[in-house]
Amino acid sequence: MTVSYTLEVANARFGGFSRLLFRWKGSIYRLLYKELLVFCGVYLFFSLYYRFILSPKQQDLFERVALYCDRFTNSSFIPVLFVLGFYVTTAFNRWWGQYTSFPLPDNLMMVVSGNVHGADRRGRLLRRTLMRYANLSSVLILRSISTRVHKRFPTLEHVVEAGFMTTDELKKFESLHSDFNKYWMPLTWFTNLASRAREEGRVRDDVALRLLMDELNNYRAKCSLLFHYDWISIPLVYTQVVTIAVYSFFAFCVIGRQFLNPEKGYSDHKIDMYVPVFTLLQFFFYTGWLKVGELIINPFGEDDDDFETNQLIDRNIEVSMLAVDDMYQSLAPIVEDKHWMQRKFSVPYTVATAAETLRPAFKGSTFNMRYRTGPRTDLMSVEDLEIYQPTDQQYFHGSLADGLQRLLQNDEGGARPAANVSSHLNRDDEDDEADCDVPGQDRGLIKVVVERF
Repeated sequence: MTVSYTLEVANARFGGFSRLLFRWKGSIYRLLYKELLVFCGVYLFFSLYYRFILSPKQQDLFERVALYCDRFTNSSFIPVLFVLGFYVTTAFNRWWGQYTSFPLPDNLMMVVSGNVHGADRRGRLLRRTLMRYANLSSVLILRSISTRVHKRFPTLEHVVEAGFMTTDELKKFESLHSDFNKYWMPLTWFTNLASRAREEGRVRDDVALRLLMDELNNYRAKCSLLFHYDWISIPLVYTQVVTIAVYSFFAFCVIGRQFLNPEKGYSDHKIDMYVPVFTLLQFFFYTGWLKVGELIINPFGEDDDDFETNQLIDRNIEVSMLAVDDMYQSLAPIVEDKHWMQRKFSVPYTVATAAETLRPAFKGSTFNMRYRTGPRTDLMSVEDLEIYQPTDQQYFHGSLADGLQRLLQNDEGGARPAANVSSHLNRDDEDDEADCDVPGQDRGLIKVVVERF
């Protein structure tokens, strides 16, 4: 059964994830404890063999081999992190793609309920049969890729017994010879029955029939995608490379991470201990990472966190039949709502959520933008709030100096003294004149306008 802990991490708090470390079902401990025990047993065997069985000369040879293996594991000869990280990322993307490809009949059942009409026995029969065909297709595809579903329906007779298929439909299904998976046959029956419903007027126009076919194709595409996910796996060579990289790395660690006699003065061997704590942690992380990839590469097995395919089948057939049968044209009385006479109303809160009413509604990040009164330049000043409305192009009908002079006079309400303008017009910068084609008095007036605006 899928392990869910969503409620326990709904709120971030002190020690939130730490509480999850003591769970056994679906945990990394359950996946890894056998490999960890084997590694510890092998490491302990070599440690005792080195300390109590080997002769001094043999110990010297073992120590040289251990130093060589230790140098090998501490280098980048085996790129464990790279190959393992990329592999798990690929496996996770594949796992998520399989989850999103699971065929759910929700969209299809809504279209069938809204477009296949008739409250009589014939209309009910058409709607239920259409949805039964759709669910039958998903059962057939899941039966071919999921061990749980195959154990539930080991033969097609079990599918008939469950009510997804009739005896006549089984005969027709088996009469069509094909070397490939025939999960698509019930969907073909769906299209044929939908066409017949259109001829009978149960589907009232071609637009409704087209809508039925579009939703059916989306449903069929997901069934097909699940089949191809099962058919085309991550290349076996990559899985082998990752497995060999991890196992060979820790095979060398069994020798290379042994604690050697500190009296011989070997580098990094100053302390003699029996338990390699950090090596065990490294084994837990790397091998646990490999186990995660092994877990999610095929989520249609029987692991703790694999998809609950049988429960999904039960859910799909139940809700689809309810939607097209019990819920067909089923409406509650249309009445005026509780707030019919109120132009402005508020939805009540409970005592536990009453504090949320004190929080102001978010209206935008610039809604409460402040205006500077000091030297800060990232906020608007009071002067920036003044409205500036440019007039037509009359400013520039004459020369540049005349147009800019009228612009300055208009900006000051016509109160700028002519002498002040003339003083600006008489500014002359010889260095600028050498590099600019604009006359000196015009350029001086441009400077005034730039400084002013």
